[in-house]
Amino acid sequence: MANLETSFAGLSLRNPLIAGSSGLTNSLSKIKEMEQAGVGAIVLKSLFEEQIESHSEKLASISDYPEAVDYINTYVKMNHVEKYLDLIRSAKEECKIPIVASINCYKQDQWTDFAKSIENAGADALELNVVMLNAGDFDSNYLENTYVSIVRDLKKTIRIPIVVKLAKNMTNLPGLVSKLKSLGVNGIVLFNRLYQLDIDIESMEIVSGPVFSHPSDFSDTLRWTAIVSGKVPDVDIACSYGVHSWEDVVKGILAGASAIQLCSMLYEQGLDSVGNIITCLEEWMEQHNYTTIDDFRGKLSFSNVPDPTLYERVQFMKYFSNYKQ
Repeated sequence: MANLETSFAGLSLRNPLIAGSSGLTNSLSKIKEMEQAGVGAIVLKSLFEEQIESHSEKLASISDYPEAVDYINTYVKMNHVEKYLDLIRSAKEECKIPIVASINCYKQDQWTDFAKSIENAGADALELNVVMLNAGDFDSNYLENTYVSIVRDLKKTIRIPIVVKLAKNMTNLPGLVSKLKSLGVNGIVLFNRLYQLDIDIESMEIVSGPVFSHPSDFSDTLRWTAIVSGKVPDVDIACSYGVHSWEDVVKGILAGASAIQLCSMLYEQGLDSVGNIITCLEEWMEQHNYTTIDDFRGKLSFSNVPDPTLYERVQFMKYFSNYKQ
């Protein structure tokens, strides 16, 4: 029988499926349901720095006493943080699979103390989710340098594994991953899904775009998983963004992923999809005579395919030259 046990970022997993940070992982009852559904690890819903600051600003704006603003800001942040730490403690008491905390931040000096509290609360690892868009406001290296600076500070503060969830808007993704690896980052997640927007042409307003990923999004994730795993050896990668089927799970592992984060699929197909993935993955492995995940992980990564330039092909010329209407 196929053995699905694997490891990611130094954590032992019963299978490579990780429930990604979302509203499905924001309470103890939901977390226990995830564990019962069969996932190998859970990333708690991120604590958003912007959310905390927005809450503070709203409360401060109704105060007639300017000197109360600092107190309000401190109280709001501590209240959010303590609730989050309680969730970590409860999840660790009730669940046997790894529990990964998550911070969604955009400033490099705000979260080192909180990270230590996360470690003390019992989290098995910390996922760092830095969300920034360089719209010409910073120099070309600002985003990469921000990741490096935050990680460098965190490594001085905590000893639990650090996982970095990256966005696709990096100018040199393998180079950044190599830097993060040298700083001691234990795992990389590809990719963070940025907030999608749209324009309402009747109301003339900026509105929210699609919330969930689409199966076609997985192509970029697959490409970069293969390239990064091939060019930066011995770094654990988790595929996220665009995973919608058990076949995607197999493809991600073949490309070099150690684990697969699920999010949109869980929302759209329900928790039963976890069991279906596990069953299909086991059957596929048995059909192809693979006993363990490591038997085929990275078999088709950038460094293992006969023609690695296939992963670097970005032009449509060949496709359209053969296309007939």
